[in-house]
Amino acid sequence: MLAPHPDDEAIGCAGSILKHVGCGDRVSIVIATDGRRSQTIADPTEMSEQRRKEAAAAAQLLGDVRVEWLGFREGDWDLRELQSRLETLLDGIQPDVIYAPSRIDFHPEHHRVAHALALALDSHVRVRPRPLDVRIYSVQVPLTPALSNLVVDVSDVSERCHAVLRSYTSQAGSIECSYRQRRYGARLHRVHGEVEEFWELPATRYASLHLDAPERWPAAFRGLRNFALSDPFAYLVGQRERRRLRSAAAPSNPN
Repeated sequence: MLAPHPDDEAIGCAGSILKHVGCGDRVSIVIATDGRRSQTIADPTEMSEQRRKEAAAAAQLLGDVRVEWLGFREGDWDLRELQSRLETLLDGIQPDVIYAPSRIDFHPEHHRVAHALALALDSHVRVRPRPLDVRIYSVQVPLTPALSNLVVDVSDVSERCHAVLRSYTSQAGSIECSYRQRRYGARLHRVHGEVEEFWELPATRYASLHLDAPERWPAAFRGLRNFALSDPFAYLVGQRERRRLRSAAAPSNPN
């Protein structure tokens, strides 16, 4: 699992991680940046230290997981250095599934981390061709049924999932939206409770969608915000781009 910031792993797939751990799967969480640019603590170094503590607390609640804290300075890191670190981790961990950020987002750091992963995967699968899937998760920007093709009912672990989310006390405001998104997804997919939605696709297709520099990606999406009455806009804005990406990733597409 690759998280651009500490808390993205909890927002994106805490329930699914709990289920993997419960099944005895080996789970590694890679946290790319230190989250120092969050402004809930004025001093960036203190902010970084706080978020690392919160990530450790969240990991303890998730269970038997391995955490790789890369700790790049948020907003000030080298793309090729992250790509190299990810290539090393891919070779060492040899994952079967990667939970990943994507371009279905508005945060520039999420975009850059997705791009770095695409570059690492492109190199990795050329050297070590094998079955490998990527599950794109969402952070505030819904995938919507236009893209989500894997829906995980996390109702049975929802309380534990909420506890993981609450570990990120410094990010309580932004995390609040994720509770609503889990319930909205359940309603869309006719599940009583909460779900996590993913767009699962082969690693080669994920890479092909994210190899272009993020500066070329259209600013097409809007996320859920604190004001819940505006939530429908997060689902409506960017639907044309979602459909375009789905078409670009289709098996019949040569790219």
